[in-house]
Amino acid sequence: MRHDPNRRAFLGQVAALGCSAAASPFLSPIAMASAPGENRLVVIVLRGALDGLDALRPIGDRHFAALRPSLSDGGTPLGDGFFALHPTLSGLTPLWQSGELAFVPATSTPYRDKRSHFDGQDLLEAGTPDDQPGVPSRDGWLNRALTLMPDVTARTAFALGRERMLILDGPAPMTQWTPGTELELGPQAKLLLEYLYAQDPLFAEAGLTALDMGTAQGMSAPARGPAGEVLARYLAEQMRGETRIASLSLSGFDTHQQQANRLRPALRNLETTLLTLRAEMGPLWARTTVLAMTEFGRTARENGTKGTDHGTGGMALLAGGALRGGRIIGGWPGLAEAALYDGRDLMPLSDVRAYAAWALRDMYGLRKSDLMRTVFPGLDMGDTPGLLL
Repeated sequence: MRHDPNRRAFLGQVAALGCSAAASPFLSPIAMASAPGENRLVVIVLRGALDGLDALRPIGDRHFAALRPSLSDGGTPLGDGFFALHPTLSGLTPLWQSGELAFVPATSTPYRDKRSHFDGQDLLEAGTPDDQPGVPSRDGWLNRALTLMPDVTARTAFALGRERMLILDGPAPMTQWTPGTELELGPQAKLLLEYLYAQDPLFAEAGLTALDMGTAQGMSAPARGPAGEVLARYLAEQMRGETRIASLSLSGFDTHQQQANRLRPALRNLETTLLTLRAEMGPLWARTTVLAMTEFGRTARENGTKGTDHGTGGMALLAGGALRGGRIIGGWPGLAEAALYDGRDLMPLSDVRAYAAWALRDMYGLRKSDLMRTVFPGLDMGDTPGLLL
């Protein structure tokens, strides 16, 4: 990691700006916090349970094709003869080749068996199970990390979306933006709101009309673009300024039926988000780490409707110019029936929270003991995976 004398200095006050103006479950929230120093961290929550076996296909496992007769063809080999990227993610190949992309297969949170999106996402963002002694389950792990940073200075911080993102929620002072709040919007902010409104037919007409009225009153009209591009451009604009920590969510990964068709738009959105961030961050990409996580994986076998159901072991994706990438991190349990979790799911070999913890340690110098006690109580971080340069 490229060291910075202020790498320990971090924002201690996080504001959440809930865009309940749209009040829609289809919104993609963004939460941001600013801090001194140059290191940037972006955490992407992939809502709906990404099928890691489809995004990162273990074509070298002899059981893979039999488990997934309609979901195993094609892909971009990563050069190891074992894993291949989903065809829709082929645009990420240059990042892999330049060492700016890595994957963690067969990983998960401690969540098991209930397979509820709501509970799984809460645990992912809280970083601890509801029954963890002494830890408020509604606190987010990024918020708890902020409380460990010395020399904090309050800076601009906010969130957009129907609700606060739990991952940055907690005891730090929070501010929520609701309809009626006067706020001067720049072009990228208006573009983001335009995208958010457009995702829900119930609010699209009213929301876009409101933006058009603002344009008529003198605001410049932003250009439209793909969802991931809109989100990433807006995010990069903030991170080129004072923002250093950000969390956003992308949805569309719940693929119970016809997964071959339904997963493509969500993966394309993820790819566009990453590539746009890389382009828009410019030289600052070299100080940026992106961690994409999901609530749980999906079943090893495809179901009767050519989809997959809620499972256990999933996949994490890391990207960024600060990353020591171009590699698969962690082991592989295999897809033989005896190796599956409960005879149905990919067996998790690692706790995805450990990779978030090591990223925080390497980027901001947090002590391992504090990470395992305060940020992720009860977590065994294990040995360093050497995530960053």
